Amino acid sequence: MMKKVAVIGAGAWGTTLAKVAAENGFPVMLWAHEAEVVESIAKRHANEHFLEGVSLPESIRATNDIADAVDGAGLIILAVPSPFFRDVVKKTAKAMEGADKGCIALSVVKGLEQGSLLTMSQVASEEFGSKAIVAVLSGPNHAAEVSRNMPSATVVAGKEKPALETIRKTLGNGYFRIFLHDDPVGVEICGAVKNIAAIAIGVCDALGFGDNAKGSVITLGLTEMARIGRVYGAKRSTCYGLAGVGDLVATAFSKHSRNRFFGEQLGKGKTVEEISKLMKGSIAEGTKAVKAVYELSVTKKLDLPLAREIYRVIYEGKELKGAIKAIISL
Repeated sequence: MMKKVAVIGAGAWGTTLAKVAAENGFPVMLWAHEAEVVESIAKRHANEHFLEGVSLPESIRATNDIADAVDGAGLIILAVPSPFFRDVVKKTAKAMEGADKGCIALSVVKGLEQGSLLTMSQVASEEFGSKAIVAVLSGPNHAAEVSRNMPSATVVAGKEKPALETIRKTLGNGYFRIFLHDDPVGVEICGAVKNIAAIAIGVCDALGFGDNAKGSVITLGLTEMARIGRVYGAKRSTCYGLAGVGDLVATAFSKHSRNRFFGEQLGKGKTVEEISKLMKGSIAEGTKAVKAVYELSVTKKLDLPLAREIYRVIYEGKELKGAIKAIISL
């Protein structure tokens, strides 16, 4: 029996996974940066800021203290946005002085670190060292659906099979099915790159482009996944599984997708700052990933036209319709 599950990050996905673990009968401590989120969970058993309309098990405890959250935890779920990931993981690792070596750290964040171009699990491995066994979880998993017990499947990947089995036993159930994989970096690359494609799909919708155009974008997104994955030593076959094409389709076409929403608002003429206000603290990870991927394309001389054009639209002010037409023409 898992002694305790700590979830670091109380956004929609972190809160959802806390709910899943609690419903599976495990003691859960959820760390939130925002004091109002802790109060909402403690007093009303709901995360009204990030997961509106979902009731949480009363057994979930919330805290603003990372040390309190990870104390005695056997599984630590890392669910903070990529721009803040290293800083929060560093604090988490520091709070684990004396922790059991069998502790598992599970990254559920889809992105790349700017500058280092490391995946989130690589960042976590640097910060935890021997304090934790690091694994990743990724797939076509919208928090709005999983939190309402709608059927979903996901991938948990890592190099230590017993740790993956422990994660499956802790988080897997009748509505949230977990498949194990041995290609963590491939799973993470897929999770980062699909967000860029979803932004492009949102732009297509806003500009009134049809399914043919969107089919072209999806194809190019899948191609770029494989190209980037090759640089990181990922398996090409990973792109064609749940973490790759499955997550790409779900993110690109779902009403729940933050990245698709970002692209749609961008296509309607809103600025990045205006869209950020509309998203009320949530982050479209694709806006961060595209910076890292563009940097990678320059450094490694990779031909990544989808990432290049979306980068130019967001960060260089390129005209939208011209960028999308350039992508489709490829």
